[in-house]
Amino acid sequence: MDVVALGESMVTFLPSRPGRLADVPSFERGIGGAESNVACVLAAVGHSVRWVGRVGADGFGDHLVEAIGAYGVDVASVRRDPARPTGIYFRTAGDRATDAHEVAYYRAGSAASAMAVGNVDLDAVRAGRVLHLSGITAALSGDCLDLMWELTEPQPGRPLVSFDVNYRPGLWRDADGPRVLLDLARRADIVFVGADEARAAWGLHGAGAIAGELREPELVVVKQGRGGAVAFDQDTDGLEDADGTATVVPALRVDVVAAVGAGDAFAAGFLSATLRGLPVRDRLRHGHVMAAAALTVPGDLAAPPARDHADRMAALDDHEWETLRLGPGWTEADARADEEVRTP
Repeated sequence: MDVVALGESMVTFLPSRPGRLADVPSFERGIGGAESNVACVLAAVGHSVRWVGRVGADGFGDHLVEAIGAYGVDVASVRRDPARPTGIYFRTAGDRATDAHEVAYYRAGSAASAMAVGNVDLDAVRAGRVLHLSGITAALSGDCLDLMWELTEPQPGRPLVSFDVNYRPGLWRDADGPRVLLDLARRADIVFVGADEARAAWGLHGAGAIAGELREPELVVVKQGRGGAVAFDQDTDGLEDADGTATVVPALRVDVVAAVGAGDAFAAGFLSATLRGLPVRDRLRHGHVMAAAALTVPGDLAAPPARDHADRMAALDDHEWETLRLGPGWTEADARADEEVRTP
């Protein structure tokens, strides 16, 4: 496997129209989950990917396994829990960053929260070139946290560990969450963290301060929303731009439909380019390209651009990159154009 992703996936219900949850009459079913989102995007662009998780022995669990598997993800190591349900959540159509946005989670006591060192196939989890994890799993239960400590333990032959901090204050039952996430991040090889969540969790302001606190990982990627992203290569001595160790790439300009799933898509694009041995600048650009696909659809997952199209976008000169603007459905339009080119 190129990548193994472990974590909780849930069935998500998207509103049929804008408005309060109390007023929305119907919802469309989808899938959502930080790690499985990454797995689906990576599989869709041609990588061999496995998702390891735990779902209930119910219809929602069936849907998750079938839907994620339909992307080409290996789901053979997903366990079914006869006693606990699959997690679900509902959300409104607004952006998560606005006060008007609502999300209602029904995940307490879920099958995923029962993941533990003793009931997960550790050999299957460690069978990839990259192991992708997130801080959400650490917050689900004490057993899940123990599993995270086990998987991030430095040892010979360990896969390259990718860790997305994904700080969710509502999931943590005590004040130790930020410290736990910092310790887990320091055990990883690649860390993804948003500047806003680093400020909320650790009181750190600015990408340089975040990199200074995370000196152990090989690469620290700080996401700055519309401000782009910066990657710090910690294998070198310094952390300042002048030393050539910080690579900054502005975000693409997009007409945002919904922000959900964009961070996961960014991580998938960055990891895809990492697996292909591309330079850090191109890894960041591929992250932005995949994030742009997610930002321009209402759900957590979008059809990613074909690899050759993503490569062409990543190769744009700086002016072309900074002036490019993408609207809703741009990846579907690209797929139709490619099909027309291939058809005589």
